[in-house]
Amino acid sequence: MSTYGTAVWSGGLKDGKGAISTKSGALKDYPYGFASRFEGKPGTNPEELIGAAHAGCFTMALSLILSEAKLTAEKMETQADVTLAKQDDGFAITAVHLTLKAKIPGVDDKTFQELAAKAKAGCPVSKVLNAKITLDAKLES
Repeated sequence: MSTYGTAVWSGGLKDGKGAISTKSGALKDYPYGFASRFEGKPGTNPEELIGAAHAGCFTMALSLILSEAKLTAEKMETQADVTLAKQDDGFAITAVHLTLKAKIPGVDDKTFQELAAKAKAGCPVSKVLNAKITLDAKLES
């Protein structure tokens, strides 16, 4: 399986403008730039998109692992906080922190934590990121 995303950029770093699109059309010429990445202005940025991809991938991986354990989630909500830090040689994504809130009937917390950790380690996006990836998993009743 293969898919893609595209980016178009015009101008310099601070005054330039870009647009991001995805094969599916979920994003179509969606704006991004220096201001949306570093100054909190409207638009997206690569770190936000990595966070969304990681949250989605991890949650789907956990769904698979739960089904293998004969469990089904009523609801799982994951947030992936991506840290972009300035280093001596430029910027780097240094960490991703996953926060999971899940309602899963019939599972105890010990098993839940083990299954969530397995999903964190096995999710394809976790594997591709060369960053420290942490997880807070909260089982809701």
